[in-house]
Amino acid sequence: MEISENLSSLNFERFKNLKLPFKTDSARQAIFSFLGDTYVGLDAGTLTQKDLKSSQNNIRILSGLYGLLRPMDIIMTYRLEMGTKLKTNRGTSLYDFLGDLISMLFIDELTSHEKKIIINCASVEYFKAVNMKTVKAEVVTPVFKELRNGKPRIISFFSKKARGAIARYIITNKISDIDGIISFDLDNYSYSESLSSKYETVFIRYSA
Repeated sequence: MEISENLSSLNFERFKNLKLPFKTDSARQAIFSFLGDTYVGLDAGTLTQKDLKSSQNNIRILSGLYGLLRPMDIIMTYRLEMGTKLKTNRGTSLYDFLGDLISMLFIDELTSHEKKIIINCASVEYFKAVNMKTVKAEVVTPVFKELRNGKPRIISFFSKKARGAIARYIITNKISDIDGIISFDLDNYSYSESLSSKYETVFIRYSA
């Protein structure tokens, strides 16, 4: 996993203690369990109960260990990146091991939605786990860029945080179509029609 010795020991113990049923003192809802930059932007701790209930029906979290999670699903803390190399009888990567599992789950999820739309706030690494040839849905990916020296650039840290912020925007504004995200303006981002395409909405902001 290419992590430090301390993190290796910590996660070895986590995996060793991973068993069902989960103990309530060491498990919590998925939306409150992840701590990366994207989840800083999501700021789940300040969502209302109404928002959380809505997110349970409309938001899904891609997970290297669990596959596809609803926000309020109870999980144990873990570390396993989607791009991890993993040799099994299914192949040499976690993508090979998961196969079409996540795609099949997406298909099941979309049957209850009138509009077959996925607004993809995940990283490229994670969304590669979804086979869009199998999932018959319209997908749009928000892209966030900083305008520096007159040129728009993707800055990883800010882009990750903004993906979480737009997920929050979708939840709190009950957005159910692609046009709904165009008005996103948190953290001084604004939609750029000239840089956007049908399946990629680009947001720009000036950065020091």
